[in-house]
Amino acid sequence: MKIAIVKLSALGDVVHAMIVLQFIKKHFEKIEIDWIVEESYKELLQFNPDINKIHVVNIKKARKKKSFYSLFKELRKVRHFGSYDIVIDMQGLIKSAIISRLIPSKSTLGFDKSSAREGFSSIFYSQTFNIGYDENVIERNFLLIKFALDLPFNMKEIQNKLPFVYPSQKHLITSLSSIKKNIILIPGASHSSKRYPVEKFSELTNLLDAHYLIIWGNEEEKIIAKKIKDLSPKVSLCERLSLDSLISLVSMVDLVIGSDTGPTHLAWAQNIPSITLFGQTPGYRNTYITEHNQIIESNSEVNPYKINKQDNSIKDIEVEEVFRMSQRLLN
Repeated sequence: MKIAIVKLSALGDVVHAMIVLQFIKKHFEKIEIDWIVEESYKELLQFNPDINKIHVVNIKKARKKKSFYSLFKELRKVRHFGSYDIVIDMQGLIKSAIISRLIPSKSTLGFDKSSAREGFSSIFYSQTFNIGYDENVIERNFLLIKFALDLPFNMKEIQNKLPFVYPSQKHLITSLSSIKKNIILIPGASHSSKRYPVEKFSELTNLLDAHYLIIWGNEEEKIIAKKIKDLSPKVSLCERLSLDSLISLVSMVDLVIGSDTGPTHLAWAQNIPSITLFGQTPGYRNTYITEHNQIIESNSEVNPYKINKQDNSIKDIEVEEVFRMSQRLLN
């Protein structure tokens, strides 16, 4: 059997979908799996041994250009990605559904109208699958694949998952300590209400004796990272990292602490201890807890169908709680 998986973006979403690969191959060793992704996230998939071929699109870039011709070119090229037994849209957006439908296949499958993020996407599939949008995202992905392939899979298998994101090489990270535990702090996120306060990150560095590295992805996040360093001069402020370098760095540290954002989920993908801090987004839905990957949630009642971007409850998470959990994971 030859299948194509469509999961275009973003970093955390692609990571949460990639977990299915090793279990598909475990139960169907000879299956061929190709993946369609936005070019900016290709490095996430590049060295995964369970993927046969990666096809890239630049839908996001074409939309930014506001060029109908560029968009048409991107959509037209997917017709030449190959022919498949099944194309599975794990994104549930109209754009991913259109791409899935344009790829030559015997069957196109995705979430139904009430299950997808954009319900209208369901009209492009030949088969649909129903599961609550508010269910755990990793379970949603697995149950969709189980439905598509009749996969004999038990969710308990995830507890013994293998790392599934790999760098091209182990990059030389000179700022790592050989004496103390290395901890990555991730102060950035897609929205200000998802960010843990600068002052609390600084307080944590004073409570827990370790070597801290702060990462950032854009100029706004760099300013936030510098504020932490100004309050805690002993921490190391990383240069802006490529996705490949970020994957490599995460694989070499002892703990990652950050909010519900892609780089934090990379730790989960690599079986590196992590603490994900949740305020306005639902912790029960947006990650999968393991012995080494834990979450701390605010007391906010979160509606996954309508995220409240005015919810700043992440700031109410006590530093002491993060400190105690960090100690436990590091030990």
